[in-house]
Amino acid sequence: MLDYDEEAAHYDALRGGEPRAGAAAAAVLDLVPEQARDLLDVACGTGIVTRRFAAARGGLRVTGADLAPAMTRMAAVRLPGAVVRADSRRLPFADARFDAVVSVWLLHLLPGPEDVRAVVGECARVLRPGGVYVTTVDKGASHNVGSDIDAVLAARPRSPVPDAADAVAARAAEHGLLPAGQARFRGHGQGRSPRRTIADLRRGWFVTLPPGEPIAERFAARLAELPDQDRPRPDPVFTLRAFRKPL
Repeated sequence: MLDYDEEAAHYDALRGGEPRAGAAAAAVLDLVPEQARDLLDVACGTGIVTRRFAAARGGLRVTGADLAPAMTRMAAVRLPGAVVRADSRRLPFADARFDAVVSVWLLHLLPGPEDVRAVVGECARVLRPGGVYVTTVDKGASHNVGSDIDAVLAARPRSPVPDAADAVAARAAEHGLLPAGQARFRGHGQGRSPRRTIADLRRGWFVTLPPGEPIAERFAARLAELPDQDRPRPDPVFTLRAFRKPL
């Protein structure tokens, strides 16, 4: 697992920057009703996506929440007075507080199904009747674009998939949320090159390939043999699912 306090300073630059943020925000807002007035962005990170929600819709009050102190500080610069430090499994908000709740690139980071259940439950709890919860699903699979890099990585040990679409839909249903649409968006600037993938491997990006372990170095060596070491392969395409809280 990456240390997101350490990641904060270069998080945006390594993950597509403003183009990716713009694509994510636009796709999320396509699933958020126009009449929404209060939106919560759970695990808002640096706020690079969160601030676009407020900028895109006049009258939309946006709140960001994140657990990592360094991320929260960066987000607070982008959304002064509108960011809180909070655990997504125990949100510090009253029931039925928001018209829309968003969790982009969060569920795949959770340790297991009970954590996913807790987060989805909290998002449902703070959602008003008629409101919409929007989240990314199948994040890991989105990075598999059929490249030579993916062919190498296909042999690595498998890890659990906390954000599998069917599992997330089941957790949403447990909390009374109904399917309300889906969308996809491109992860601009996130196409992997072999050299960048090796660097990500050595800083802990792949949870089943611990940095410094012999298995990780074997994969690094195979990646180093690929051609065009600095040529990015195709960008990933991420999937969003929306769920509505009945009136």
